[in-house]
Amino acid sequence: MNKSHLLYLIESINCTLLPSLKIESVHPGDPVKVHYLPQPWQLLGTGNYAAVFYHPEYPECVVKIYAPGRPGYEQEVEVYRRLGSHPAFSECFYAADGVLVLKRLYGKTLYDCMHLGLPIPKQVIRDIDRALVYAKSRGLYPHDVHGKNVMMHQGRGLVVDISDFLDQETCSKWQDLKRAYYWLYLPILCPLRLRVPYSALNMLRKCYRLITSAKTFCDSLILRLTHFK
Repeated sequence: MNKSHLLYLIESINCTLLPSLKIESVHPGDPVKVHYLPQPWQLLGTGNYAAVFYHPEYPECVVKIYAPGRPGYEQEVEVYRRLGSHPAFSECFYAADGVLVLKRLYGKTLYDCMHLGLPIPKQVIRDIDRALVYAKSRGLYPHDVHGKNVMMHQGRGLVVDISDFLDQETCSKWQDLKRAYYWLYLPILCPLRLRVPYSALNMLRKCYRLITSAKTFCDSLILRLTHFK
């Protein structure tokens, strides 16, 4: 990003956005609530700990702001520091006091592609695979990589959420998604160009969570019984 543009954007954040913005995280398991946003700033999306905004005059950037009292800011800054610049990831241009200025990534999530019936080429999966290998080479641990956290843009794959990449706990979400892609999506859903309703996608997500939770519980129980013996 042009340095002078970045300085003007930071000035706008400090002078017009932060003084008036009202953002609240009511519960850590629910998306944050934005009660007031000054013009001309626009809300791009919300997560459980932070919200993402953009200014129409700076379309190449987004501003991520953590809600008061919610963790994760320092960890995310560290993840971006380790990642540096890579075409499949965003990039951090500025970070201070719970605010990050990031390179904006355009595209549609694989979750939305399924809903819209858009074909997802193998190149997208390969790009994400390579991006995660790169992240590991930078001392990171790709975590919570699923259909809502990866995107497709012009036939290429992007990873849009890296906030949990310092979590060393084993996470199989991306491997499970790839299995579904090669075993179910490519041979059945893709040729039919089916548009999957969000209700069905949400049901699949809930079923997946139940299955993985049950598997984790069983694995933990077996480990305890083995240890007890």
